[in-house]
Amino acid sequence: MTIYRFRCFTTGALAAIALLGILTGAACSKKQAVSYREVLPERGDIRKFIGTTGTVEPRNRLEIKPTIAGRVESVLVTEGQTVRKGQLLAWMSSTERAALIDAARMQGDAELGYWENAYKPTPIIAPITGTVIVRDVEPGQTVAVTNAVLVLADRLVVTADVDETDIGNVRLGMEAELGLDSYPDVKVNGRIHHISYESTVVNNVTMYKVQIIPDRVPAVFRSGMSASINIIQAVHRDVLLLPIEAVTLDGGINYVLLDRGGKSPPVRRAVKTGLTDETRIEIVEGLSGDERVLVANGGQAELSGAPTEKKNPFVPTPMGRQRAR
Repeated sequence: MTIYRFRCFTTGALAAIALLGILTGAACSKKQAVSYREVLPERGDIRKFIGTTGTVEPRNRLEIKPTIAGRVESVLVTEGQTVRKGQLLAWMSSTERAALIDAARMQGDAELGYWENAYKPTPIIAPITGTVIVRDVEPGQTVAVTNAVLVLADRLVVTADVDETDIGNVRLGMEAELGLDSYPDVKVNGRIHHISYESTVVNNVTMYKVQIIPDRVPAVFRSGMSASINIIQAVHRDVLLLPIEAVTLDGGINYVLLDRGGKSPPVRRAVKTGLTDETRIEIVEGLSGDERVLVANGGQAELSGAPTEKKNPFVPTPMGRQRAR
């Protein structure tokens, strides 16, 4: 009975050793199955920005309402027209004048001419210099003192919605790039003019309104258009750049792999990095620009002088060698 148990234990132990050998061989094969692609550092410009969306809006939206109720006789401006302060925009008659003029018209041209000269219409004057963005009435239409007959805007701006996690990085005077969803080819630069002191909650996210004044207002700008906005935080020009995947982080230190040529394994070198964008990263220190940088396509890289080593957890630690903690 004792011999049978010993044989069963021996058979199980041999099977376990064989399994460990297979796993070790597979791990070694996987470690060796690594390939690289070579990338060369290049010099260029890189930017850090906050991307968000916004809306084209008038900076000052002024509704012009008549001082009297009555009938609009004539409108002298059109939408999109630029007007100056004090310019005549429209004529209208009070309710009493409209009734009197209509009665005089029935009595002939002479009577009509008399009352038109005796009872003058009321002018509507532009209170500011700006652009007509809404013309909401036509001649002959009856309006009340609560109706806006025209809307003026001194200029169009873009109001951006910035998340509270980003608002701390936004400053007055920062440059921004503006694009219209309706006209993707139209790009305009601008600067931050105002940051709202009060937040709004949009889909359970706290947002702040940021007003951006464009350097120029293209003719295609319309109030209410959706805009894509990049608020530029920093720009570094003529710096050394690598693809983001070429830099790895280990123990709080950034590294790149350098090709030593021939059959020698790549060597790992610590680098200091700067700005990053969607695809590139700035190298501040550690590379001269002439080195060939390698990016591992798969597997485990075999490094020269590497401080760490990947181990298979199923392989027992040899006697006299402690596992690093």
